[in-house]
Order: sequence, then structure tokens, then C-alpha cells
Amino acid sequence: MKKDIRSREDIYLLVKSFYVKLMQDDLIGHFFEDFSNSELLEEHLQTLVNFWDNVLFYSGGYRKNAMEPHLKLHQSKPFRSEYFSRWLSTFNSTVDDLFEGEMAHTAKTRALSIATVMKIKISNLK
Repeated sequence: MKKDIRSREDIYLLVKSFYVKLMQDDLIGHFFEDFSNSELLEEHLQTLVNFWDNVLFYSGGYRKNAMEPHLKLHQSKPFRSEYFSRWLSTFNSTVDDLFEGEMAHTAKTRALSIATVMKIKISNLK
């Protein structure tokens, strides 16, 4: 039986495993090319741990605007609907590979909300 997401260490395992998959993905891997540098990747993973720790456990450790860098990225590499679907399915499969339980379910639900809001905001830029 898999355990549930309970700690920052669990979140780190989740986001690192997720990014390994994203960086190798034929459809959306090009968005993650900048993270081939291990120092940049590690810095970004720590930001993601802070973000998800706040999303899941209300830690207050993330105070940035998560939408802003994605909106900027969209200007140079436009996001398409299928990219959101792939991001979400990859996130969900990574959660399912590693964890099960209430917090794992919450992570997938929040990821759906995040992807939906981002997709709406980006579609409104046109």
C-alpha cells in the first residue's frame, strides 16, 4: 500500500518525479528545456515544493504570483489546450504512481483547478 502525501519531502519526491516525466515528454517537453541545467532545476523544484506545500498544507511559504511566469512563457511559447491536458494527466499519473489517500486526491483536484484557471486566463489574453 502506498502512503499519502504528508510532508515537504513527499512533495519534493512528487515534483521531481513529475518534472522528470515532463522534461522527457514529446508534446510538452520543450517548455522545460531551461531546466536541463541541474542548478536551475533544483531551484525551480524548491519553488514548486513551497507552492505545493502552501496549496496542500496552507504553510504560507509561497508568496509569489504563480500565474505571472506562465503568462510570460505563453508570450514566447503559446500554450495550447492539449498541453494543459497532458500536464494534468502527467501530474495525476505521477501522484498515482507514488501516493494514495486523501491528500493525494486533494493534490489532483487542486491541479485540475490550477490548470483550469490558467487555461481561462491565457485564453482571455487573445
